[in-house]
Amino acid sequence: MPRFAANLSMLFTEYPFLERFDRAAAAGFEGVEFLFPYQEDIPAVRDALRRNGLTQALFNLPAGDFAAGDRGIANDPTRVPEFRRGVERAIEIATTLECGQLNCLAGMTLADVPLADQWGTLAENLAFAAEQTALAGIRQVVEPLNTIDSPGFLLGTPTEGFGLVERIGESNLWVQYDVYHAQRMEGNLTATITGRSGLIGHIQIADSPGRHQPGTGEINYPFVFQAIDDSGYGGWVSLEYRPLGSTEESLRWLVDWGYWPRP
Repeated sequence: MPRFAANLSMLFTEYPFLERFDRAAAAGFEGVEFLFPYQEDIPAVRDALRRNGLTQALFNLPAGDFAAGDRGIANDPTRVPEFRRGVERAIEIATTLECGQLNCLAGMTLADVPLADQWGTLAENLAFAAEQTALAGIRQVVEPLNTIDSPGFLLGTPTEGFGLVERIGESNLWVQYDVYHAQRMEGNLTATITGRSGLIGHIQIADSPGRHQPGTGEINYPFVFQAIDDSGYGGWVSLEYRPLGSTEESLRWLVDWGYWPRP
């Protein structure tokens, strides 16, 4: 049975950020993740994790100005020093929070930089991040995003993600496989999970096309979860969806489908 974690940037947003840890634990989660911690009170986040017995599963490396449209800076040759400082800061926070994984967003395609230079910069930055996180005992993953929701994102498909990780060849680098993004771009979910399990470091889920909870769209999630179990994947499966209704109401599928016991 998958180990489900709650993405606190998407779930429990009815509540203040630090209260979301309490709500997640009360709902039954043992793991959480969020997008970015860099504007948060890190000691307070650490305390919220500890008082609830929660594991911080993952967060993202600094990704530029997200509100302004940045979706990572790892492909930008002019921002390599900024990227490397961000890796250092992320490792500091991850160490404080006892977080075992960091995710990298590649960035939006840059119109004024040759594509070969962008892919080369991305590869060099990922190799650097993988090496530095390995020294800290932290796993590094990189996430493809679908280009329907994020037009112009450089790393758009799982196939590209797996190929990139294989070309870089770092032992501490995996793909973050987001089932929602994968369905939007390529489908072939269970065959990919089965065939590429050795390159998958983290899994996130939402139904497609609305990005709501499982059971609201086209993905046969019980079949997908069985494939995850059969693949031998032992990591977290994070709920990164926009709830229809309240967050607590959106979690009913976990009980109705038999993944969590009835209260």
